Amino acid sequence: MTATAPHFGPSPVRRPLAAVALLATLISLLFGLVLAGASPASAHAALTGSDPQDGAVVATAPTDVTLTFSEQIAMGDDSIRVLDPSGKRADTGAPRDLTSGGAVRYGVELHSGLPDGTYTVAWQAVSADSHPVSGAFTFSVGAPSETTVALPSGEAGGGLVGALYGIARYAAYAGFILLVGGSAFVLACWQQGAGARPLQRLVVRGWVTLTAATLAMLLLRNPYTGSGELTDAFDLDGLQSVLDTKPGAALVSRLLLLGASALFIAVLFGAYAKREDAKEKKDLTFGLATGGAVIAAGIAGTWALAEHASTGIQPGIAMPVDMLHLLAVAGWLGGLAALLVALHRTPDVTSGAVRRFSRVAFGSVVVLTATGLYQSWRQVGSWSALTGTRYGQLLLVKVALVAVLVGVAWISRRWTARLTERTGPAGDSAVGPAEPKESAADSPKGPAAPASSDTEEPVPSDTEPDEEVAPERAAQLSRQRAALTATKEKRARDADPDRSGLRRSVMVETGIAVVLLVVTTILTSTEPGRTEEEAARGNAAAAAPAAGGEVNLSLPFDTGGQNGKGTVRLDISPGGTGANSAHLWIDGPDGRPLDVPEVKLALTLESKDIGPLPVVPDRLTEGHWTASGVQIPMAGDWKVAVTVRTSDIDQTTIDKNVKIG
Repeated sequence: MTATAPHFGPSPVRRPLAAVALLATLISLLFGLVLAGASPASAHAALTGSDPQDGAVVATAPTDVTLTFSEQIAMGDDSIRVLDPSGKRADTGAPRDLTSGGAVRYGVELHSGLPDGTYTVAWQAVSADSHPVSGAFTFSVGAPSETTVALPSGEAGGGLVGALYGIARYAAYAGFILLVGGSAFVLACWQQGAGARPLQRLVVRGWVTLTAATLAMLLLRNPYTGSGELTDAFDLDGLQSVLDTKPGAALVSRLLLLGASALFIAVLFGAYAKREDAKEKKDLTFGLATGGAVIAAGIAGTWALAEHASTGIQPGIAMPVDMLHLLAVAGWLGGLAALLVALHRTPDVTSGAVRRFSRVAFGSVVVLTATGLYQSWRQVGSWSALTGTRYGQLLLVKVALVAVLVGVAWISRRWTARLTERTGPAGDSAVGPAEPKESAADSPKGPAAPASSDTEEPVPSDTEPDEEVAPERAAQLSRQRAALTATKEKRARDADPDRSGLRRSVMVETGIAVVLLVVTTILTSTEPGRTEEEAARGNAAAAAPAAGGEVNLSLPFDTGGQNGKGTVRLDISPGGTGANSAHLWIDGPDGRPLDVPEVKLALTLESKDIGPLPVVPDRLTEGHWTASGVQIPMAGDWKVAVTVRTSDIDQTTIDKNVKIG
């Protein structure tokens, strides 16, 4: 007699599940398009100012060059290089830490007697959240000139080494989630699963992945933040320098904790899986849960120590919040992967286990929401950064994916409720239809014979029931019975609409979770919105002209020769620091345009010993001269001198002080 699985008819759950799956696919495709067209992720420390400024023209060569950053950075001996127009080094050596009063500033001294021309400043460092940063700018002494130095186009941490390091970072997060989430699923939801080979393989693979990724990141760290050459991964001196840094210490600590987690796994899938005494198993469960929580928190702390949470505002609060966030992600997504494996690969996963995971997942979502809100406020800082920065846009994608994931999880809870209704509120039976039971009388070979159905092949036998079966033949028959029993159980499970529905919804959840993990990992390597906006404001303040308004002057002149009298009208716009345009009109005594052979302009800031900065305007029309790109490096009381030549021998210079900027 074959038991019939309960049938509930076409379920209304499938339609919303299909809609949610379609929505998840569309979001995933949109996300892929966003990433395909996006530029490489910005680094987290940003250059907010420099002296001299980018594009500035100074009268005399400065004694040093200083750079100001948005957060703490680590610099090496060759992190700041100043190159003259021919490409030779103009700096004297290693950078000096000039940080004071909260401003992160580094500088290098320059050689004395530098010639006029355009100089290039190239810099590279490591931000406080472990990511490499780099950049370059130019300034000119006397006047801009040709230069043989090409500004670097690539970003720090790019190339093959950057790609490999990024893959290792993705793998490390995935391994952590499988290791922690799978172990938590066994201890908190389905303790009998400790003896299930599919779950054992899942957790062990998570451990192997995390360990291998951590080792790869440790070896790649030196070339990732330095030369970018893959061969430097095996440079022992470079490895030693990495171990002296905060990210290096975090990676080594993670390896030590992974050693402890290996012992945890051995006990979980060894002595714990074999323990049958209820009291002993309860005590061992408490011990494993406590030890596992400590190890998991320690591993999560290695990320908090070296990345976003360790820098910026409120690091004392942000680091434990970041650890809770990561543990909640692992508990939810890792447990989800374990549940999917159990539903597909193990015949005896119980409805009680599914119900308990549902509660664990709900608690994880609550923790994720609370910690995520704090992290979003800390990293984004404003509504404009939420939509106007790449970090904010990725965060919105992440929120949308979480919302879809929660929707699919709600559908999974409905399937779980239906399974629970079949087994009762306190039931903990296998997820699937009731298995048939045969009596000895019904069995063609007695009590030891396997169950059979009309569609199954009978177990082959060449012996009579009362014959003694040879040991080899008995073993063969036992294997055949086990295979037939497993096949029968799989058919029964696949025929169960509730189990199939739950399996499909969990599979959709897992697919969305993979995309969510990708977004989360990219967020950790993207410049926070708060930092990006602060850097943009600093750069805008440095590049924008200082307030002061357009300069309008009227200067009478007399060269002493024939037709040597007149008036110069000068306009300098916008009249602030940075690039300006100058217009000069030469009028004769009668107010009509006066055509003269030559007009020159010079700017001098005597209080700072800058200048005279020469400006040679071009003749536009009769009596009208113009010059563009007039660089005014800083605000102050400038002396504006205009030289007018009316003949080969007759010329004069008139000047006037004016506030610019």
